[in-house]
Amino acid sequence: MSAPPEDDAPPAHGAPTRSVAIHHVRAALRGAERHGVDIAPLLEQAAVPTQLLEVPLARVSPRQFARLTQAVWQALDDELQGLGPQPLKVGTFAMMCHAVVHCSPDLRTAINRSSAFYGLFPGGPRFQLEEGNGELGQEAADEARLVFDLTCFDDPDHYLAESATVVAHRFAGWLIRRRINLTRVEFSHPAPPHALEYDLLYGAPCTFRAPHTALIFDRSLLELPVVQDESGLRDFLRRAPGDVLARLDYGSTAAAQVRRLLGQSLPDRMPDPQDIADRLAVSAQTLRRRLAAEGTSFQRIRDQLRRDVAIAALATGTVSIEDISRRLGFSEPSAFHRAFKRWTGSAPRSYQPGD
Repeated sequence: MSAPPEDDAPPAHGAPTRSVAIHHVRAALRGAERHGVDIAPLLEQAAVPTQLLEVPLARVSPRQFARLTQAVWQALDDELQGLGPQPLKVGTFAMMCHAVVHCSPDLRTAINRSSAFYGLFPGGPRFQLEEGNGELGQEAADEARLVFDLTCFDDPDHYLAESATVVAHRFAGWLIRRRINLTRVEFSHPAPPHALEYDLLYGAPCTFRAPHTALIFDRSLLELPVVQDESGLRDFLRRAPGDVLARLDYGSTAAAQVRRLLGQSLPDRMPDPQDIADRLAVSAQTLRRRLAAEGTSFQRIRDQLRRDVAIAALATGTVSIEDISRRLGFSEPSAFHRAFKRWTGSAPRSYQPGD
């Protein structure tokens, strides 16, 4: 993922994105700090106000996070951002993509070849494809597991575990031009304080303190052909890493479905719970119960979406606070100010360029 993002290019039309928690910003900078790099210029390149690092609820836009990641890569010449046992030179991921796209007839072959490619680098990520075992029952026989060994990384924030699994999932789906519905995701690390973010990342149930970190999905998808080409790869690499890491990959959870439907309705209107329940062909009570079982609520999802849309708009510097307030359904700007301060710990103006 060495190609720099197009700073002024907006996300693809209708592309769902999420804001990025300040936790991930600090985690992305940890390796640079270890290597004695002054992080102030890196934050400046990404247009991320330094003071946001000290605000626990702060978040940044996908574009800001993309710029920051690129800045760290270039400063260290390391796609592992200083967290691996050895640097992985910028351009390694792009070369892996070229090798896989042109030589893989199906997804199974592509995954195995990408694993072999990274095996050539002493400090590279380790992962392998495991296919279902009929001795463990039919459900297990129908599963494929992409298992990661990240034990060689000094990654106390679990940043590389999250990045590696998200990029692998998005890249695999991109290869076959089809969303890969994850059955579940397992992590060897304990549940982090930001575990609620994982539903936005994976759209599937997540478990922690598992024996291995793994993505589990339908084994039949491995038979699907690789249909991407050189032209598609150039576009994919141009949008990496921010679009890959921050794009929402909607799953089948109730929370993911609600967020998708809410996002489709903006900026025209903000549906209420009954509207969404009707579109999902369930009662409002059933929807509320399903969301509660997933540890969330309609109000929380709506606030997350409003927050993310507001952060992205504020970061462009081209939309007024009054316009954002109106688009998000607030009766007056002061109500938006109060809500934004509750969501992020800061006033909206602190997210505008130049502040």
